[in-house]
Amino acid sequence: MNVGGALVPRPSPTYREALAWLYGTQRFGIKLGLDNIRRLLHELNVPGKHQRFVHVAGTNGKGSVCAMIDAICRAQGYRTGLFTSPHLVTYRERIQVEGEMIPEEKVAEGLNAIRIRISDWNPHPTFFEITTALALIHFKERDCEVIALETGLGGRLDATNAVEPVVSVITPIGYDHQSWLGNSLEEIAGEKAGIIKTRIPVVSAAQDPAAEKVLRARAAECDAQIEIVSEPYVRTPLALAGAHQKQNASLAIAALRSGGIVVEEPAIARGLAAVHWPARFQRWDEHTVIDGAHNPAGADVLAKTWREQFGDDRATIILAVLADKDVAGIWRSFASIAWQMILPPAHNERALPPHELAKIGSGISPDLPISVVSSLGEAFHQAGSKPERVLVTGSLHFAGEALAMLGGDAAAFEECAQ
Repeated sequence: MNVGGALVPRPSPTYREALAWLYGTQRFGIKLGLDNIRRLLHELNVPGKHQRFVHVAGTNGKGSVCAMIDAICRAQGYRTGLFTSPHLVTYRERIQVEGEMIPEEKVAEGLNAIRIRISDWNPHPTFFEITTALALIHFKERDCEVIALETGLGGRLDATNAVEPVVSVITPIGYDHQSWLGNSLEEIAGEKAGIIKTRIPVVSAAQDPAAEKVLRARAAECDAQIEIVSEPYVRTPLALAGAHQKQNASLAIAALRSGGIVVEEPAIARGLAAVHWPARFQRWDEHTVIDGAHNPAGADVLAKTWREQFGDDRATIILAVLADKDVAGIWRSFASIAWQMILPPAHNERALPPHELAKIGSGISPDLPISVVSSLGEAFHQAGSKPERVLVTGSLHFAGEALAMLGGDAAAFEECAQ
């Protein structure tokens, strides 16, 4: 900037300005592939030496497994990094060190450095590639020792796959993102199996036989030892509700041991008792549960967990789903525990309009009361007038909206709706 003939440094962007630029990169869309991210990580000189990554792919449960790995390792005394997506309320959730979100000033500083470096790149790095790079910068600066790294989409061509882990972890594989990953379970499993690398151990949840066959074939091709974990963790209490979380806990523990990361039984117990992972059967209060189930498999697990916790009691369900999901499959699972459905709009351009969701739902469950309302606030107001427990669900983005609204944080609500 030139002022009175003198060259004045341009002010550094604020957190909001940096995020605005980052969200603007969404116009470049999703571009699966590793060339750009490898170039970016090379130029940024990340990750740091001697950092140990636990790389987690799968359809459901990835975030929970990463959160458990992080909690156990913190209890053991490691300096931990946690990378997950999407965020619920604030972008900063995606990148955490020792349980603390990345500071706003570090987001602004890191994004500005990346922006300058990639200004003339063609193709331009994507939102997720830039976010992955920002996370690795922060983890290196904070000298993280163990990092739980969640894939964004698939695995084989996901930006996180540019990192060399000490162990590859695969949670249950089901149908989701078929337009990107394939229409058969074998095709989807093939994309998830792409995180398996030469002579790096693999730990997998119990899978459908078709998916397991693909994983075992990839492991054999890579000369990688594979372990299938099927027994739940039952030794000590777990902070997260549901039988599926006990399976996730066993997977997290097996992953750490397979990756040579020493964790002792007291640390495992402390970590699992304290692990916090929002919008996974989160009890906001005695009346309200929030869960980000966003595909039929996740909806089935949520319905089972509801029955485990509340027996035959039915829910008033506040529901919003994305249009590119198996909407009918999700509805069928939720209808089994619903007393009524309340359908507000979601602040997401991919969301299915409520009246279209109501049309699909009424065709499946003609006797189930359905209300279309104009806002999430109206949905809470209507649900609050009923004696039944309330379940807010259908997508992680929508769960984030609910958390922001219930928390009374207008700025956070604006950010989570981006």
